[in-house]
Amino acid sequence: MNKKVTIYEVAKKAEVAISTVSRVLNGSENVSDATKIKVDKAIKELNFRPQVSARKLASKQPQMLAIAVPSFTTPYFNEVLKGVKDEIKKMDLDIILYNTGSKNPEEGVQNFFDRGTADAVILLSIDVSDDVHERLQATQTPAVLVNSSHPSYDYFMLNDYQGGYMAGEHLVKQGFERIGMIQSIVTSNTSKERLRGFKDALKNYIMTIDENLFKSGDTTKHGGFTEEAGFEAIYKFDKQGDFPDAIFCSNDTQAVGALYALSKLGKKVPDDIAIMGYDNIKLTKYLDLTTVDQKMYTIGVQATKRLADIIKKPDGELYQTTINPVLIQRGSTENKNKK
Repeated sequence: MNKKVTIYEVAKKAEVAISTVSRVLNGSENVSDATKIKVDKAIKELNFRPQVSARKLASKQPQMLAIAVPSFTTPYFNEVLKGVKDEIKKMDLDIILYNTGSKNPEEGVQNFFDRGTADAVILLSIDVSDDVHERLQATQTPAVLVNSSHPSYDYFMLNDYQGGYMAGEHLVKQGFERIGMIQSIVTSNTSKERLRGFKDALKNYIMTIDENLFKSGDTTKHGGFTEEAGFEAIYKFDKQGDFPDAIFCSNDTQAVGALYALSKLGKKVPDDIAIMGYDNIKLTKYLDLTTVDQKMYTIGVQATKRLADIIKKPDGELYQTTINPVLIQRGSTENKNKK
């Protein structure tokens, strides 16, 4: 009895498209009187409570901003959320955090929109599928994407390919010859692009790519971007009796687990094996870990500012940009045998 009625149920009952329902809700003149009567009747019978309309979004009333994120517990997402939190303090906006789950975040986003609780949304590391796009268009919800892209929305896309390439190039230039990687167990655009960039760097420097030196952990939590996964991958190298000279971890959290596993096995970093991560979370400075900085906090600030601009001026030009990462070199990839 308490289930939230959605715009899709209204459209089905009125036997019209969801875009037609949206036009009726927003007072468009491009709807016949007969159709308007059918839609209004369906709304009344279903006791439908529509989401905020475009007219409200164009006003200067306080708005409810939602952050849809696959996880609250990983350091990467936490850094972006810190940027959002600090910037939101300066604005007349309230905020909702929504965990979509990391296994199927797009489905989680669809469920979120069906609840109809937000006036505007930042989608963090969530691809905009056709279904998600349809929901955003039907409800006219302003959206900014972080680490995904779509031609219809403002976005801050992270250049994971370049980051992976930089990691491979760095390890080659440090003089390492047997270079491996700890990958995520769940395939995503992020993991695919980092792997592709990394392998392309090795190819371009005429390095041998040995697939036995590419491992992932068994833990699927957070897509395998965890301490457990990094720990498990190191023990897989140990079981096969063959370690790389240098290992690129898909993120810093994996690298933390890898460092711990290597210490348990009596191997020193970087003397025995070099390790590098990705993200430049705060902890890496104190671990002397080479990593790739994605400017996560800054992106959180910029995405929030951009969404506030869209609310004030919904018909402005799209802002779509790619954020290039920066290599942060530290002691964990020092090659003491380099000539």
